[in-house]
Amino acid sequence: MVDLGTKARTRSDESTGDVSYDDGFQLLSNHRRRYALQYLYRNGESATLGELAERIAAWENGISLGEVSSSERKRVYTSLQQIHLPRMDDMDVIEYDDRSGTVELGPAADDLDVYMEIVAGRDVPWSQFYLGLGLVNTALLGVVAFDVAAHPLTDGAWGLFAATTVLVASVVHTYYNRTEMRLQVHDNPPEIDR
Repeated sequence: MVDLGTKARTRSDESTGDVSYDDGFQLLSNHRRRYALQYLYRNGESATLGELAERIAAWENGISLGEVSSSERKRVYTSLQQIHLPRMDDMDVIEYDDRSGTVELGPAADDLDVYMEIVAGRDVPWSQFYLGLGLVNTALLGVVAFDVAAHPLTDGAWGLFAATTVLVASVVHTYYNRTEMRLQVHDNPPEIDR
């Protein structure tokens, strides 16, 4: 088995901070680790192991907290305690105290923000949106530069229009990125809400 804690600290060439690119995806590839982060983001950045286990068991089984059986809770509790939380703690994504059973977001949790963008349903990823906007602006500026068609605006006005569209799109993207498109803004993990 690979020690992710060691890998995270030795791959500085791919790193987004303390958590490398590959390690970030590996960490988030498991739904229980994503659910743990979701819960911590939504509930004050700290919890007990018991709270986490109960909430994650409810999410996994699509039931309310009151319907979680002791075996469902224990199964999640054990995997969190023995596998997931120690791995996340080794990477400084959380701070896990095994003796007290407390879990808090760690300093490297912010490094995972880049992986947390949610593209729901049939939404277009922002990279494709910017590619399309760039192609449209380039085509418009090409038409203006080569006088392919009559246009009512000056060349400078078309350049200002192209720059403004990129600026407005960037402001909207930044707003949605900080408010709507992050894992922690949803009550349930996004994969459960779909």
